Amino acid sequence: MRKIVVGVFMSLDGIMQAPGGPDEDPIGGFKFGGWAAPYFDETMTEGVGEMFAKPFDLLLGRKTWDIFAAHWPYVDADDPIGPLFDRINKYVATRNPDLKLGWQNSHSLGPDAVAAVRKLKSEDGPDLLTQGSTDFLKTLLAADLVDQLNISIFPLVLGKGKRLFGDAAMPSKLKLVSSKASGTGVTVNKYVRDGDIVTGSFEFETPTDAELERRRKLT
Repeated sequence: MRKIVVGVFMSLDGIMQAPGGPDEDPIGGFKFGGWAAPYFDETMTEGVGEMFAKPFDLLLGRKTWDIFAAHWPYVDADDPIGPLFDRINKYVATRNPDLKLGWQNSHSLGPDAVAAVRKLKSEDGPDLLTQGSTDFLKTLLAADLVDQLNISIFPLVLGKGKRLFGDAAMPSKLKLVSSKASGTGVTVNKYVRDGDIVTGSFEFETPTDAELERRRKLT
């Protein structure tokens, strides 16, 4: 059975829109495209290398596929990522049944992307790695299909833009299995699923009259 591994660059306030360049995704008037680039150092490069070290296929939303298809096939042959992305399978979520996926080894997930992803997960093969794909990620999280989150959190607040988590994300408990801090202040974190959410309480065992009144006002 294959795992879905999410790779995310994210600001402190949860925004993951257009980390790579000013023209990557200006939708909604986003003005800070390329915000991740100034923070890259050796630790960040190593983190990306670790994510791509094991065999994987890409699982992408259509807009991110467009960005990748316009860039990676055109990099130099000695680039460490371009040739790798070229030869692996790229599974694309798109609502357009007539979309032509010209980049080699690209495959549409069809009209029911969630069902197609469930089928891919059930098969033998390498893990399915997402990059970007904000809208599609929300769908995967709502369907409880994500097994691992690799989140690099950057020390900046962007205020407005596309965020990783939406209100429909399936509640789940995660376990932090590794964390590194770069010299530029980015924390590179790996989380895996860790069962159901467990709750507790800091309240008095017997609530005060003031607390009971507070609860009454809430209802």
